[in-house]
Amino acid sequence: MTTLAIDFYISMRSPYSYLVTTRLAQLTETYDVEITARPVYAIAARDPDWFKSLSPLWLPYFVMDTQRSAKFLDIPFGMPRPDPIVQDLATGAIAADQPYIQGLTRLAAAASERGRSFPLVREVSALIFDGTVDGWNEGDHLKNAVARAGLDFDELDAAITVDPEHYEAIIATNQDAQKAVGHWGTPLMVFEDEPFFGQDRFDMLKWRLEQNGLTRRH
Repeated sequence: MTTLAIDFYISMRSPYSYLVTTRLAQLTETYDVEITARPVYAIAARDPDWFKSLSPLWLPYFVMDTQRSAKFLDIPFGMPRPDPIVQDLATGAIAADQPYIQGLTRLAAAASERGRSFPLVREVSALIFDGTVDGWNEGDHLKNAVARAGLDFDELDAAITVDPEHYEAIIATNQDAQKAVGHWGTPLMVFEDEPFFGQDRFDMLKWRLEQNGLTRRH
């Protein structure tokens, strides 16, 4: 029996990443699949001008579709409070000061070195997007989410503080690998060098896994 491996490129700001993370977690509970989360920066952090070219119809559709998708999939969902990217959604302007996204992405990068990247992004994305927490960045919410992933927040934070560029290099490597496989967006699942972009490609990904001997866990 062969364990099938998926690389999962994820933005800590993307609600679609959260939705498919939940589905991927269910997949690993049932089938012999291993998922490695590879954190990348949200497009707003990588290219602040990207939103300026979008139609004004983008935002209302995005809000409607994320809520609809969550209801269709029966996954708890709420828009994050606060948004991991500080942005004026009316104009698309990205604030120069970004107090959240850098720390979240580096945290996921640190977890990847410790072999716990997917458990961490699962717990932290749920904290941000499942709609139950107002102020995910306050108190012990983030620390407790990291603990549920089997990691120590203080240890990760200390490692990042000592050598932040090390974790920036991990993120940059992930972003280069993401583009090399054929896409730039998140969520992006990659199996056998074949990219599947978007949470709505989950069923197609599972179909491809089945073609390659997907087996149930015993």
